[in-house]
Amino acid sequence: MKGLVIRSTGSWYKVRLEDQTILSCRILGKFRLDGIPITNPVAVGDQVLIEKLKSEETGTITKILPRKNYVARQSPRKKHQLHLLASNVDQALLIVTLRQPKLKQGFIDRFLLMTEPRDIPVIIAFNKSDVYTEEDFQLYQYLEDIYTDIGYHVLYCSALEDQNVDRLRELLKNKTTLVGGQSGVGKSSLVNAIESSLDISTMSISEYSGKGQHTTTFAEMHDLSFGGNIIDTPGIKTLSFNNLEPQDISHNFREFFQASDQCKYNNCLHRSEPGCHVRNLIESGEISELRYFNYITLLEEAEEQNYWERKTDY
Repeated sequence: MKGLVIRSTGSWYKVRLEDQTILSCRILGKFRLDGIPITNPVAVGDQVLIEKLKSEETGTITKILPRKNYVARQSPRKKHQLHLLASNVDQALLIVTLRQPKLKQGFIDRFLLMTEPRDIPVIIAFNKSDVYTEEDFQLYQYLEDIYTDIGYHVLYCSALEDQNVDRLRELLKNKTTLVGGQSGVGKSSLVNAIESSLDISTMSISEYSGKGQHTTTFAEMHDLSFGGNIIDTPGIKTLSFNNLEPQDISHNFREFFQASDQCKYNNCLHRSEPGCHVRNLIESGEISELRYFNYITLLEEAEEQNYWERKTDY
């Protein structure tokens, strides 16, 4: 029987069958993704084949059908494994905020490093605009210009005051959208504002730490009354990429990659290499210096990780 995975809780998956019934299923065996071990072999959004067990109340996933794409991150607990966030998505909605909590430097580019390798379009929504100061809106405009110029859709919104929520509904209509963001950015509140019938639980910012707290603890697909569906994912505290090589990072900063064909060397990493066209564009202001700073930070993290792995091998 064929079905769609709509919820993942670790070892159990909720699968919606073609007759719309929902079955709890497990999977047997181990799987890899691009040759790397994964912590969760099945993702919300997967099309699967299942066999009902004799009780007909549970089933076994026997096959994962080919995916058109997927979004995966380095496992926060097992750094040499990947964790699947979702599969078969049309786009991603990244929810961030400039206040309560403050936006972590580089977080947007780290998120885009998960979606860019699969050519997944991203909407960047700056939530909680109702509490922004004039300086916050200046910063928003600066970031909007950076990411709009390289092809991402950017807008500000407020779940509390319903600002630009209608625009978000139009962008999500009739599409399957992965929804992600840092813990505490108001992701659940914004999703509830987009589709009030969902009533996803929300939680305030921790008064002690000033940081976000997890409200969504597992990935789940929700149908939208105006067409399409969203895949809500747990809040992200940190994103690392020990699984990537420096060249992977270089190729997935899209404006760097587009300009790199005019660099002197094919394997240019855009640091101190002579004849680097990307560096020339940064110096002239045609490529964002902020994006370049985030790129260098990610590059150094990947090289440091590769260094220690080589040391361990000897």
